[in-house]
Amino acid sequence: MSVRRRIMVVIGTRPEAIKMAPVVLALREQPWADVRVLATAQHRQMLDQVLAAFGIVPDVDLDIMQPGQTLTALTARLLTRIDDVLAAERPDIVLVQGDTTTVLSMALACFYHRIPVGHVEAGLRTGDLDNPFPEEMNRIVAGRLARWHFAPTQTSRDNLLREGFDDEAIFVTGNTVIDALQQVAARDLDIGVDVDPAKRLVLVTAHRRENFGEPFRAVCRAIRHLADAHPDTAFLYPVHPNPNVSDVAHDLLSGHERITLCRPLDYLPFVAAMKRAHLILTDSGGVQEEAPALGKPVLVLRHETERPEAVEAGVVRLVGTDYDAVVAETSRLLRDDAAWRAMARGVSPYGDGRAAARITELLGQRLAA
Repeated sequence: MSVRRRIMVVIGTRPEAIKMAPVVLALREQPWADVRVLATAQHRQMLDQVLAAFGIVPDVDLDIMQPGQTLTALTARLLTRIDDVLAAERPDIVLVQGDTTTVLSMALACFYHRIPVGHVEAGLRTGDLDNPFPEEMNRIVAGRLARWHFAPTQTSRDNLLREGFDDEAIFVTGNTVIDALQQVAARDLDIGVDVDPAKRLVLVTAHRRENFGEPFRAVCRAIRHLADAHPDTAFLYPVHPNPNVSDVAHDLLSGHERITLCRPLDYLPFVAAMKRAHLILTDSGGVQEEAPALGKPVLVLRHETERPEAVEAGVVRLVGTDYDAVVAETSRLLRDDAAWRAMARGVSPYGDGRAAARITELLGQRLAA
């Protein structure tokens, strides 16, 4: 390709940064790509530390985050600021990832500017607009506005085909989260938190909006009971700063000798924590993808998942937020070695670490056509 094309890669949150970093790095190796990184900073600190870990400095930074921001206000600010950026930058193509408010806003703004969008991690679906909220709606709308769909798995591709998307615009690439994980997991990483090395470690991440209130309180009560019932096990919970999470977590879990609450871990220490963990309790989408690749059983604190492949492979299990279910399923893996080994098989249905290379190659082919 003799003509350089300006490609804008958009990043708003920590998961987007993790999953788009390999794409940015792969595109920068291409002589035909003039890569511009736009950070909306929908999440500020959690975004910055991931970009730093991969040596990426945004070319444009909107610094959009405000304390207590509502979805409506966030979307309105994003659309206005993005409109100005697109007019100034004039990209040939914009790449977005996943299902955040950043993705929704960017896809809509690009539609208004008639700029083609490539959607990384396209086709994830639960079929329930309330779970996860608002992500299910975000990805559906972004998908409708995108020109190219980089699906992580065949299941995601099948979802798009059922919805009537053009077969020739859907490409199964694997998930770039595995690219990022492989790049850092081989390093000698330190959690940076004092965890008893003699005890098994259960890593906890829980922050989803649909679990706020009593569901999250039930999860916290279950964790405290599990810590009481299993003295050979320690629990590490990097607590999300949202007051709906942090206030409840500290109220119900602080003061227990085997439960460590800490601030959110940077990406590299978090990978170290996953490697150290015996099993993981999470409502995170990315952890459902990463942990199986590290051979860690995952119990998902949700009733639906847009990532069914690992459930079907038997390395992830949906347990929801019911107190009894969380206690029973976690206790089973802590007491039954055979059940634990059956889930700790290192099966990764989400890719081989070459997703970013495939996306880059596909973009080069489409832009040269």
